[in-house]
Amino acid sequence: MIKPGMFISDRYEIIEKVGTGGMADVYKAKCHRLNRNVAIKVLKPEYSDDQTFVSKFRGEAQSAAGLSHPNIVNVYDVGDDGNLHYIVMELVEGITLKSFIERKGKLEIKEAVGIAIQIAQGMEAAHANHIIHRDIKPQNIIISREGKVKVTDFGIAKAATSNTITSNAMGSVHYISPEQARGGYSDEKSDIYSLGVTLYEMLSGRVPFEGDNAVAVALLHIQGDAMPLRQIDPTIPPSLDKIVQKCMQKKPERRYLSASELIQDLKRSLSNPNGEFVKMAPMGVSDSPTINLTPEQVGEIREASGYNNGGSGNYNSQNYNMQNNLNRNNGYNQDQVDNQMYENEEEDTDDEKDVDPKLEKFIIAGSITVAIVLGIVIIAIVGKGFGLFKFGSSKGSDNKIEEELESASPEATDELSEKVPVPDVTGKTLEEAIALLKEAELSSRNEEKASDVVEENYIIEQSIKGGEEVDKNTVIVLTVSTGVEAFELRDVTGLTEDQADTILKEDQELKVTHEYAYDDSVESGLVIKTSPKAGEKVNKGDKITVYVSKGKETKYVKVPDLRNYSQSDAEKLITSNGLVVGKVSTANSDTYDKGTVMEQSYAANTEVEEGTKIDITISLGAKEDTTEYIYTANVTMSTSPFADDMEDGVVSIDIYYDNYDDPQMDAYSKTMSAADFPKSVTIQGEHEGAATVIFYLDGEEFGEQEVTFKKVAK
Repeated sequence: MIKPGMFISDRYEIIEKVGTGGMADVYKAKCHRLNRNVAIKVLKPEYSDDQTFVSKFRGEAQSAAGLSHPNIVNVYDVGDDGNLHYIVMELVEGITLKSFIERKGKLEIKEAVGIAIQIAQGMEAAHANHIIHRDIKPQNIIISREGKVKVTDFGIAKAATSNTITSNAMGSVHYISPEQARGGYSDEKSDIYSLGVTLYEMLSGRVPFEGDNAVAVALLHIQGDAMPLRQIDPTIPPSLDKIVQKCMQKKPERRYLSASELIQDLKRSLSNPNGEFVKMAPMGVSDSPTINLTPEQVGEIREASGYNNGGSGNYNSQNYNMQNNLNRNNGYNQDQVDNQMYENEEEDTDDEKDVDPKLEKFIIAGSITVAIVLGIVIIAIVGKGFGLFKFGSSKGSDNKIEEELESASPEATDELSEKVPVPDVTGKTLEEAIALLKEAELSSRNEEKASDVVEENYIIEQSIKGGEEVDKNTVIVLTVSTGVEAFELRDVTGLTEDQADTILKEDQELKVTHEYAYDDSVESGLVIKTSPKAGEKVNKGDKITVYVSKGKETKYVKVPDLRNYSQSDAEKLITSNGLVVGKVSTANSDTYDKGTVMEQSYAANTEVEEGTKIDITISLGAKEDTTEYIYTANVTMSTSPFADDMEDGVVSIDIYYDNYDDPQMDAYSKTMSAADFPKSVTIQGEHEGAATVIFYLDGEEFGEQEVTFKKVAK
């Protein structure tokens, strides 16, 4: 049981399980040797126990480890730990194409084509290394968070197909090629078929063939016809529909022969969606020169076809071989012949059964008669031209013309047969050309044609070359240039700089310059706009400016000093400086008035990025003091006021404050005797600050002292 935290081969620490498939579970792990996160596929027990499968699995995975391409998930390591057999791969954070399609229903045209191109580029790199995927499907395509498309499980599918097909194969059978469904040989064109099915699903939101079980779906791949995409969605461009049809041809030789050819047509479909550039391989033998057969050859064909014995039973052997021999002798492509015979054999045989031998004899006899008549006519015309034959002089239009020519004057005869040289008018303006031809007693007719070389209204070519002699009034066809053919500028907004260059430079043959600008809404590296705008008419070779986003511009501003401003004024000052009001809090302050800013998260004049949040603290004023206080002072009466004959008396103290008008009487009063002196006492006043205290004995003043009353907690 694999759990987070356990180590595989003392190197890979399992972090978490991220997925499961038909034959393996996938875990996110950390490689402690190279200090990087990886994905590990661990074979399920039912596969791990099959040593034959494990051996093939290791060999294929090791082959795939030699691949390195931006559109392929790299294989780093293959190994085992006890009974655990695993593959270590590049960790791609993202979503499978299958999930992406399910989430969106179906993809936009540009989006689907862009993904298909990247898949095909990965296939192209693998095929160049003689590695066939054999299981191209949306589940094996990962779209990273950065939008990069990567194909995974290269080389692994071959090992998987060697095992018994279980219900787990149901996910793959929707994308399997006919030759794989038959259990036959598969090659690069099998991957192209599966990519065609994948592109079909991206554009339509559904697979081309559905069935109750894997066998039913596989049979449909072999025998069924998928509904054309344009019947499902008429907005799909015709060129793209044809590309998918070509990928999904039943016969491998009728598909794209390489991923490179497919990529080329996919790119063309972006720039010329309605173009007729997709070349479908013919169903049978192409047109060829007429074969002249000897009577012996005709007899051989009739005999091989079964006409001599009234049947057609030998067609599949003798006639097939005869047809192959004839095709080879006349330069036919043998593969094309084989395809035609394979596809039309039954139909041709049935047609031959319906031919009536008597009707055939009649057709042959009629053909010979027609040939003889045509031969006589040709001989007669040639003979007459050389004066070999003479016919009656009073009958027939030909004789009448001869008589008129003979009776005509020599001048008239010369005029009828006079020839004139054709002037060379190529490179002339149309008006100049017409004038020159008219001067030479010739007529003209115009045809228009776009040209990248010849200026508008100038002659590109003429039907009869200059210098040749023709009869007077002969019509010379002039091809007049309409100038460079204008076309609509493709919309490349939102594409990467390289993608835009490919479309504009290679497909539309335009000259491209780049300008770079900040844009808050367009991601860095993507096209913002073009000049001229998309859809405007341009000519081949025109200069196009492509504006590429540098992303959001980072601007810096100074933080204003917000202290002593009211909250509303401070917030206005923050926003007017391109900043954002952040958290607002409150606190007591003995320094700042209540309701004003006492603190800010960034000091005044600090440079920060525009849009930074500024937190402020609003003063609640001084904190209210609820402590009770008293005011005290220490006084000392050093000299006794008592006379020798006095035993005791009442000593009292009055307080006169420096800053207050009203004195405090009898702040202290106590009966004392001479023995109590000198006397120090603490008296309590009513105010804080400096004061003068006066001492009394029985109401008679006997001294004074300057003191200071201090505030102390009660």
